[in-house]
Amino acid sequence: MEQATKVAAEAHPANWVISPNYCAPHPVELTIVRKAMTITHGNFDITGVDGNIVFKVRAPFAIFRNPGIVLLDAAGNPILTLRPKSSSIFHRKWKVFKGDSTDSANLLFSTKLSSAFQFKTKIDVFLANNTREDVCDFKVKQSYWERSCDVYAGNSSTVVAQMHKKQSLFGKDKFMVTVNPNIDYAFIAAVIVILCEINYSNRQSGAASAGS
Repeated sequence: MEQATKVAAEAHPANWVISPNYCAPHPVELTIVRKAMTITHGNFDITGVDGNIVFKVRAPFAIFRNPGIVLLDAAGNPILTLRPKSSSIFHRKWKVFKGDSTDSANLLFSTKLSSAFQFKTKIDVFLANNTREDVCDFKVKQSYWERSCDVYAGNSSTVVAQMHKKQSLFGKDKFMVTVNPNIDYAFIAAVIVILCEINYSNRQSGAASAGS
């Protein structure tokens, strides 16, 4: 995890998407643990190196609507709402809003699954002011079998965060994330959670197809 390559902190002064409060002048280590699968799906705890909760992700139970999932701070205050596009197969498209809102005025960024070829998932991330979406603002590239991923600045080779998946145990997935200096770690946490949800949807779909 120490091998965060080709990152120049001076080239990314306080690169914040959610808040400058989530940018640190040093690398930030996060552990993301998906709890045992439940009907509400996206239940995660996100801790720092000291083991204390930094963020929590919870999915409100709802049968007839699509509320998405909510990223909370350690005190339980909503920071972001992550909402998949309901008509999108395998949750290919997501929109992320400020707080517990889903109003377009509070849109912060959106993601689009650009490739899932041969188990190597790629996700393009577009900030809200990038309305044309000609070029992504960030890109996520996942390795084979969901073992690791890198988050890049735009289409460049500049890595801003890295994730490695640890062995699943008792229905829990564990992900180790390193966020580079001056990069918004709340934003990175949200992007990794979306990646996890896409992977989970793909696995569920595959299992359903195999059983049919």
